[in-house]
Amino acid sequence: MILLNVSRASARLASPQGERRLRHFTNRYRRAVLLGLVTVLALVLVGRWLNATKIGGQQPAEPFRIAGNFYYVGANDVAAFLITGPEGHVVLDGGYPSTAPMIMASIAKLGFNIKDVRVLLNSEPHPDHGGGLTVLQQASGAQLWASDASADSLAAGGDDPDLILPLRALIWIGVLGYPAARVDHRFKDGDTIRVGPIALTAHITAGHTRGCTSWSFPVLDGDRVLNVVSVCDLGVLATSRYPEQVADRERSLRLLQSLPAEIWVTNHARAWGRYRKFVASATAKSPVDAFIDPEGYRAYIDQAEAELRSGRAH
Repeated sequence: MILLNVSRASARLASPQGERRLRHFTNRYRRAVLLGLVTVLALVLVGRWLNATKIGGQQPAEPFRIAGNFYYVGANDVAAFLITGPEGHVVLDGGYPSTAPMIMASIAKLGFNIKDVRVLLNSEPHPDHGGGLTVLQQASGAQLWASDASADSLAAGGDDPDLILPLRALIWIGVLGYPAARVDHRFKDGDTIRVGPIALTAHITAGHTRGCTSWSFPVLDGDRVLNVVSVCDLGVLATSRYPEQVADRERSLRLLQSLPAEIWVTNHARAWGRYRKFVASATAKSPVDAFIDPEGYRAYIDQAEAELRSGRAH
């Protein structure tokens, strides 16, 4: 019976009608494959265009002095900071590739020249903080410093082995990611980066990413020396996990709790109240007083610890 059915099927295929059906099926298959390839190519090209032009919902924000030689030059939420000095300036974080021009415009509006920036620093290598560093590097000629783990990701255009595979695949084909940065120097936990009198100490506060870096530095405002802490993101993403993450977050929180901070900021402006403090500074007797907020710093760390205990992921 089986041999008979096979023979009949073979006979049908060998007939003129069977040959037409086979050609029709083959042509449909080829068209489907071609359409699939064209669709994938279109998605990749559109994705790359969107990635090259995306600003992540960011809008320009008025640049301003926070204290002394420390300025805000970021967008409405994705933060960037300028620390100025007589031997050159430092910029901390680069935003998205297409928000980097906002940073350069803010630096110019404050009366400084992007070509006087000598050092670029980074909090973490996700596209909203590391994506624009190549643009700033090309405009300024500055040297880029990063932690070992962040350096690897920055140099790979945002690829990170801790990301879930679908996101990594989108980076590999150019839908996500950003122009690979040239990392000139790698630092270790506790190293100090100096440009003349400017001195910023790196604190590896891993958890959000392995190389997440917080920074502490003094700022002279009038006759006061104020301790500044720029905190790397303390939340954890559901799309980025690694085995030591909980232990890293515990250590990072203990380290940040030990740092003295009169002024604190993070790489997301809403988290530290950029706009609220900026508005308050306009009517304060001393504008810098609006940014002195040690209580807010402790509350931010307490909130991050509560998230750790609850297991919350963003």
